[in-house]
Amino acid sequence: MSPDPSDDLAAVMTAAAAALQAPIDLDKTLEQLLASAIDTVPGVSQASLSITTRDGRIETLAPTDQRVVQADRLQYELLEGPCLEAALTEPVVEALDLATDLRWPQYGPAAASLGFGAQIAFQFRAEPHTRGALNLYADEPATLDAETRALGALFAGLVAVAMGWARQDESMNQALISRNVIGQAVGIVMERYTINPEQAFAFLVRTSQDSNTKLKTVAERIVTDVINNAVTRRTE
Repeated sequence: MSPDPSDDLAAVMTAAAAALQAPIDLDKTLEQLLASAIDTVPGVSQASLSITTRDGRIETLAPTDQRVVQADRLQYELLEGPCLEAALTEPVVEALDLATDLRWPQYGPAAASLGFGAQIAFQFRAEPHTRGALNLYADEPATLDAETRALGALFAGLVAVAMGWARQDESMNQALISRNVIGQAVGIVMERYTINPEQAFAFLVRTSQDSNTKLKTVAERIVTDVINNAVTRRTE
């Protein structure tokens, strides 16, 4: 009989739990998180992070594609575009059709020439001086919807947690209480192992990496196990 894949995942989760106190590799964590965002958020094809620096510059971290690097750089150079506005001023900035959006007459057509049809950016903060933005790109226009916005906001919160910024911003902690399965899993892991949000998120990412399983799948397994265990106790 072939082994049950769920048994392998359970073993990896156990190992991840044992390593919760170890420091996470931030670069790898952010790369995994943005890859998971592409897998999870509807309509999204690429992602990046825009981070402000103390000297006033903006830098791109964890880009999932070279096109994203080019698109981000265009926004910084032209001083227009969703990721620039989100990193500096607005909580959420969305462009459903970059080629025709009049707010960014230079950047929009340039982004379209790179193959991007739509874009949305979510701000997160490190008080008191640093801001950042999670940038999500879609290849086709008009593909972003309410679910995209909800899941994107959650991933922005998880990025903040991974970077140790959530303690600086209550709104990021609220993102972890989201009804989304990933938010639920973070809460379950926090309670199960009596750990903080950063460690709980590190657990999910470490499990995802070590088992070569999507972050959302790991979260679904954790939530499902809790529900099944609760049902079993009630029927005994």
